[in-house]
Amino acid sequence: MSDFLAQVSRGVVVFDGAIGTSIQDRDLRPADFGGLDGCNEVLVRTRPDVIAEIHTSFLAVGCDVVETDTFGGAPWVLAEYGLGDETEALNEAAAALARKLCDQASGQRWVAGSIGPGTRSPTLSLGKDPGGAGGAGNDVIDYDAMMAGYTRQARGLLAGGADLLIVETVFDLLQAKA
Repeated sequence: MSDFLAQVSRGVVVFDGAIGTSIQDRDLRPADFGGLDGCNEVLVRTRPDVIAEIHTSFLAVGCDVVETDTFGGAPWVLAEYGLGDETEALNEAAAALARKLCDQASGQRWVAGSIGPGTRSPTLSLGKDPGGAGGAGNDVIDYDAMMAGYTRQARGLLAGGADLLIVETVFDLLQAKA
């Protein structure tokens, strides 16, 4: 992390483009997602070649930082696909793939572990009983459950070699706090 902060203090650091959009630009079929169509995070297992190609394309044009394919890698999002118990493993695999490619690229490159807003809102749960927060079909989650889930995601990302974590497109201040 200190190398990254030193680089930022020296000048511009270029991050990659939107990995989700890059995935959508590919001609992928439900089978590519292992039957979990729309679960981009599972591609690190089912089609790591696609994710590697995307990362490599950004590194080839000079990006300093690549973001992991984990925007929806929180346990409550993965649970919608039956993968909630695999939160740490999927996040670790995504970070490890990005780390490997950054290490193979010329010059110093960094891996940013992507943490998206997910599909639940802690603010919506204020004053409500979230009963089963984090389960499929429930749009609320209490703060403690969100914090625990993001902790699981972050542990996986860091174990896989992420240099930093990037919290993306958060619309709920309690999500950012978690």
